[in-house]
Amino acid sequence: MNNAPKIYKMRVVFTVPGAWDHKRIFAALRNMVLRSGLPFEPAKVNKNWPRLAYGPALGYGQFSLGEYADLYFSSPVKEEAALSALSKVSAGLTVLHVKRVPYALPSVSQLAEVMQYAVEGDFAQYTPDKPLEAFFGGAHIYLTVQAVNAITVQQDLKPFVLSVKQVRADRLELLLQRHQEKTAKPEHLLAAWLNMTVPAEAEFTIEGLKFTREELYWRDGKGKLHVI
Repeated sequence: MNNAPKIYKMRVVFTVPGAWDHKRIFAALRNMVLRSGLPFEPAKVNKNWPRLAYGPALGYGQFSLGEYADLYFSSPVKEEAALSALSKVSAGLTVLHVKRVPYALPSVSQLAEVMQYAVEGDFAQYTPDKPLEAFFGGAHIYLTVQAVNAITVQQDLKPFVLSVKQVRADRLELLLQRHQEKTAKPEHLLAAWLNMTVPAEAEFTIEGLKFTREELYWRDGKGKLHVI
């Protein structure tokens, strides 16, 4: 007989005000749950903290239309009650909705195989060697990375790219997939197109461009994408 205590899981979708880094988001989530009064399941690393799984985490300087976190509770909580309690003590976050999910269901970080990004800004200020369609439609997409010792290496980002298209003069849309358990940053894709070298040991973004993660997808056994 299994006498282990039952654990309940809620999936929370929320937004953050501006480009917060992942550590700040995680701390805000933890404080929100602590202040909510909800019966949280203790984290393994610290029994005074709530158990939660946040992610996939935003990259440096990125915005998003919705972030995900799985919260774990020691007793059942109604969705409406959880939403109300969390919204009252949001710790700077805006809770959009809360949904009960099976405990065994993988986290969003595990489910998310494809990410949709928008890149907005004045692209006319740049003069890449190739037009957008020709560059991203090629056999390879090489990014130049410079290490601390000044040695440069090239990385091929082509396996990560499902599509890149310009929908307006000031807006690009990128659909990027996980490859060999790794992900590619949209900033690096744009850097490759714009002939920029990125540092290997430092955060990187492109000034004047706004990077927003708009959607996450999981892929079924037939390869079809579904919004998470």
